[in-house]
Amino acid sequence: CWETNGTANPRLLDEMAQLSLRSGGCIKFDLKAWDESLHLALTGFSNQRTLGNFARLAQLIPQRPDPPLLVASTLLVPGYVDADEVGAIASFIASLDPSLPYSLLGFHPQFHMHDLPTTSRAHAARCEQAAREAGLSRVRIGNVHVLGPSYD
Repeated sequence: CWETNGTANPRLLDEMAQLSLRSGGCIKFDLKAWDESLHLALTGFSNQRTLGNFARLAQLIPQRPDPPLLVASTLLVPGYVDADEVGAIASFIASLDPSLPYSLLGFHPQFHMHDLPTTSRAHAARCEQAAREAGLSRVRIGNVHVLGPSYD
């Protein structure tokens, strides 16, 4: 199993995919943001290669739909990654395959973003609803233990 920000060279990504297909593993993409300006603000890099690589791997899903070859997650950073942003990411994923698993992860302040609050339960619920409304059938809120109270 691999976890990636998705910016790998496409040839290396193809090798990762072949290893995962043979071994029963998966490739998890951290889709940080749909809006390129927001992605640049959060990561310092464009999301164009990440989205292109994700779409590239989605073409391999018919080779082994179960267990899923490709899965996605998004960190719900308060004040940055909201339900609209998650809805846009989820629409992109659903356009490739609406059965792709998508995990929404609660943010816990640390390192450079220690001044932000934790993701609230209400924020996570709104994002989960937006992902489902975008057409995804396998959405879950991960690491619920870090979610803060529903203050917003």
